Amino acid sequence: MVTVLILLIALGVLGWGFYRARPFGKLGILAWLQSVVLMAPWLVFFGLFAAGIYLNLAGVLLLLVVSIGLYIFLGGRLREAGQDLAALKNFSAVTDAPPSSEADPATTGANPDNQADAAPVEKKAEPVAAVREDAMAIPADDLKAIQGIFGSDTFFATETIPYQNGAIFKGNLRGEVESSYSHLSAVLKERVGDRYRLFFVEGPDGKPVVVILPSTNDPKPTTLVQWNIALILLLATIATSLETAGLLLGFDLSMELGRVREVLPIASGILIVLAVNEIGRRISARYHQARISPPYFIPTWQIGSFGALTRFESNLPNRSVLFDIAFVGPAAAGIISLGMLIIGLLLSHQGSQFQIPAEFFQGSILVGTLARVVLGSALQQPLVDIHPLTVIGWLGLVITAINLMPAGQLDGGRIVLSIYGRKVARRTTIATLIVLGLASLVNPLALYWAVVLLFLQRDLERPSLNELSEPDDARAALGLLVLFLMAATLLPITPSLAGRLGIGG
Repeated sequence: MVTVLILLIALGVLGWGFYRARPFGKLGILAWLQSVVLMAPWLVFFGLFAAGIYLNLAGVLLLLVVSIGLYIFLGGRLREAGQDLAALKNFSAVTDAPPSSEADPATTGANPDNQADAAPVEKKAEPVAAVREDAMAIPADDLKAIQGIFGSDTFFATETIPYQNGAIFKGNLRGEVESSYSHLSAVLKERVGDRYRLFFVEGPDGKPVVVILPSTNDPKPTTLVQWNIALILLLATIATSLETAGLLLGFDLSMELGRVREVLPIASGILIVLAVNEIGRRISARYHQARISPPYFIPTWQIGSFGALTRFESNLPNRSVLFDIAFVGPAAAGIISLGMLIIGLLLSHQGSQFQIPAEFFQGSILVGTLARVVLGSALQQPLVDIHPLTVIGWLGLVITAINLMPAGQLDGGRIVLSIYGRKVARRTTIATLIVLGLASLVNPLALYWAVVLLFLQRDLERPSLNELSEPDDARAALGLLVLFLMAATLLPITPSLAGRLGIGG
């Protein structure tokens, strides 16, 4: 029933997307087709499962490869169509621009007197700034210097609005996003030094705006108190990982401390997954010259840890950097965990250390499918003997998948934000909280994580300096892959479907 409901919702979203895309012509249809390609592996995978047909690993990889190829192809066509449309608009602006100085700012870019210097723009922007000058937190001299950075070939500013300790500049983006941002930020630094930061973001009306904020608004470094909190949470996570290992082995370590050596292999496996995630994240951050806080691990005795929460201590240059930092850590941890799971399944045999009910494999589509492929008919026995690496890999996948949930400042939320933008990220955050709320009715673990997410991580990441440039198609495809694996790890197989697939007695 849950799988069918997911399919119906997905089809409804695609139908609504097509309805919204039609008025935009070729560009809209190409963008809609990209969304279809993104969702197609999900629909095929879950649809076949609902019909009692399961795909082996090769079939799943084939689906993903075909989807990625089509997505990249459509992305190229979409960019070509966008360039053709931009060229047509620029040609129209040159040929149709009225000679009057009162012409619409969007069509004055062809005026030969309106060069990329400050004077023409200041002439337009000064009256608006002067009207609201008393509300400006930026000193008048700095404001005048800032207004002078805009030009007809980058961003044509038409309105200045006070915002926090800085200002929002509304207007028309005239050039390419990346080149315009690079030019404006370089000129800003020449005129006012390092005292201000320039942000390219999308306004409430969907149009590009420039936000200038003082550098005093930059993210703050970690304080000594925060470092101590991170250390305490790390020690607590080590303790809960040891306790989790003891519970898996059938005893309470807190009551039998003398058996600590027995729990070290499993606890070490959990901690290795957490460490790989953090190392990957920090290598990526250092590569992009971004600073991040120490990890704030969230301990839990059920699975050892929910992973770690981090915050950025510096502004990120663009959404691609945000994606890379959010992706590399979970990708590395996921590969390690998946490798341990597969090796553990291959090493499993009669007499292996762990015996678990076959119904446990119904708790995850991904794990259940892999176990069905590797163990075969052994899953039809009431108890299944498995190697300890299977348990460690399974726990690692769950921990990684939890952090890839598309909500707030989790890695999954950052990935969605980087690829799809803030509107989609807000919606997926709300949807994730709703799903966790419903799941908490049957699983206390979901309630615990929902509370942590609601109070600590529900807000989206602060904007990058250049929020308008989107990640490339390869990053979007990788984002699709990790979100797909996250859902496949956390979503269970229904008992009836598991029975048809031969999972369980």
